[in-house]
Amino acid sequence: MNNIVNTFLLVYAALFPIVNPLGSAPIFLSLTSHCTPKERHSLAGRIALNGFILLLCSLFIGSHVLEFFGITLPVLRIAGGLVVTSFGWTLLQAGKPANDAADSTQAQRSDAFYPLTMPLTIGPGSISVAVALGSQRPKSAMDLAQLGELGASATAGLIAIMATVYFCYRSADRIVQVLGEKGSAVMMRLSAFILLCIGIQILWNGISSLPGVFSH
Repeated sequence: MNNIVNTFLLVYAALFPIVNPLGSAPIFLSLTSHCTPKERHSLAGRIALNGFILLLCSLFIGSHVLEFFGITLPVLRIAGGLVVTSFGWTLLQAGKPANDAADSTQAQRSDAFYPLTMPLTIGPGSISVAVALGSQRPKSAMDLAQLGELGASATAGLIAIMATVYFCYRSADRIVQVLGEKGSAVMMRLSAFILLCIGIQILWNGISSLPGVFSH
């Protein structure tokens, strides 16, 4: 039972600071300003589902996919850091990205994956953490029931983190309303800056993890 609880807490605690649903909520609201509340709630649900699928695949098969293509985790972090840094810089400069397809249902569906699910909600940092967690699963032979319990608890951790995302995104307008117009503008810029910093940190971690880098 302790292993099951520890696995759940490990997955949730490792992903929550990087996913940062509270910090991403103002950005989500800005990017979906053309949507009605009902459409925004629907988008929040699709983002939560998309994010869960991404993290689930990263956790259980991510390390095998990287190994198949010969991609190392540091390289994944470098590429992901560049993507997040670019996205954060764009948001920091533009403040409120333009959306010329405000009434297009098809555009809203595509937005649910890019950029709302990836890289805003589930960025390369979250994916690399999920891959790293999945690669640490026991290699030795285990009882199938015990292995299944650990997998179920890890999956429950993913469900919990995406449920948190859904709640924060669904309540994004209320969060911003509490902050006020000026406060939400400050929070938007601050969140974009934090996203930029996260991208640079992921990039730096990837570079620092490369073999031979900074070695004497």
